[in-house]
Amino acid sequence: MQELKRSPLESAHQALGARLVSFAGWNMPVQYSSIIDEHNAVRTKAGVFDISHMGQFLVSGSTATVWLNRMLTNNIAKIEPGQGQYTLMLNDKGGVIDDLIAYRTAENDYFLVVNASMIDEDFFWMAGHQDEQVTLRNESDLWAGMAIQGPLATEIFAEVCPDEVLPPRNGITTTAAGAIVCRTGYTGEDGFEFFCPSEEGLSYWEKFLSAGAAPCGLGSRDTLRLEMGYPLNGNDLSPERTPIEAGLGVFCDLEKGDFIGRETLARQKADGPDIKLTALQYTEKGPPPRAHYPVASADGSVIGELASGALSPSLMTGIGMAYLPAEFSKLGTDLNIDVRGRLFPAKVVKKPFYKK
Repeated sequence: MQELKRSPLESAHQALGARLVSFAGWNMPVQYSSIIDEHNAVRTKAGVFDISHMGQFLVSGSTATVWLNRMLTNNIAKIEPGQGQYTLMLNDKGGVIDDLIAYRTAENDYFLVVNASMIDEDFFWMAGHQDEQVTLRNESDLWAGMAIQGPLATEIFAEVCPDEVLPPRNGITTTAAGAIVCRTGYTGEDGFEFFCPSEEGLSYWEKFLSAGAAPCGLGSRDTLRLEMGYPLNGNDLSPERTPIEAGLGVFCDLEKGDFIGRETLARQKADGPDIKLTALQYTEKGPPPRAHYPVASADGSVIGELASGALSPSLMTGIGMAYLPAEFSKLGTDLNIDVRGRLFPAKVVKKPFYKK
């Protein structure tokens, strides 16, 4: 069994009494106090998450833009230096290898933030398709990462980095001290992601806590993203499912020219997908829905299973997402979620589940 990787912030998590769990090959904090308290801290004030497990790739070279447009679904040529975009990397059949955020840092330079569980696979895939004029570097081991999320995030940034200016939404900047600041997040709240050299991570973590951010773990990160309908790679996204089936067609530019997986996406967009990632919400009280719980039609026939599920702390009801036949994915369709042999009524709803 492979030894778990350690975050440069692990000693701080232990000092705070965090419950650490194995996640994507890393020993990471799942919670410090309670998932609901941490969730509500982000929705009402601000929280800080350790995201040091996320991967960072640097791409540069005279043909970097053209090459990335062949590798990724969104049109990276449309963003200017200092901007970023959500995009996906697909296999030859159009299935999702990973979803990521690509930032343009200069005319021919890019900073990619990829999912922790996919760092090695992403790098292998990209290196196997590498353009001769492109340099690709995996710097994932060099950075500590933190996500500061919530209505007070901008105030916390101003306190910790008083001489710096936060970039606009989806923007990226580098501070005078060499930290990379990205104005993005995974919670639906305002905030930013902060990457610094790994040896400086503990110092910045303490500064963000002192400025008022509550320490938050993977548990609340999951409920926050699910309330927004944001997909989790490995659960809601997989090599067997396309972005069209996942409802992410808006991040796939079929007009930009050829890219890996485009043919399947174009066919599904023209014909309509047979299966769709569908948002479900309990219509009555019930136990928390979880990934892999069966989803049944109104007559009790199993038609799929949950890819993600949780009790929503903001709505105080069960929510989840499941790949279902298209005829069952229409808004308002009555369905059931099977929790250990008991059926609990649910309805197809529109994402996001949580609206301010």
